[in-house]
Amino acid sequence: MDHPSVADFMTPAPPAVDVTDTLRAAARAMAERDLRTLVVRAGARAVGVVTDRDLVVRGLAAGLGADATVQRVTSDTVVTVGESDRVEAAFDAMRAARVRRVPVLDGDEVVGLLTFGDLNTERDIMSVPTTW
Repeated sequence: MDHPSVADFMTPAPPAVDVTDTLRAAARAMAERDLRTLVVRAGARAVGVVTDRDLVVRGLAAGLGADATVQRVTSDTVVTVGESDRVEAAFDAMRAARVRRVPVLDGDEVVGLLTFGDLNTERDIMSVPTTW
């Protein structure tokens, strides 16, 4: 691959939850599909991602109940990349924002999820701090 694009490495059609869904519903969706990350949407617009760690640390450990909304544990800042973006640009954007997972867009539509793990074959990410 001369100049690979995000589309070459992303996970296509990632499962999503709405910001109004409960932590319980997100956890159930993760368990049923054996996932650790879901895209979070507000209507059709991607507003971030939620991880199993977010559910535990930002949710349960912070005293939120299982019926709290996903919005309560989703970061206020969303970083996205385009499916035709070069992998190098996506890596740089993720690193600059200190995020490990980003929704991939085609226009305004979520078409994938890109993680640092996906990029492992393209870049040496050993220098990425483990605290991210």
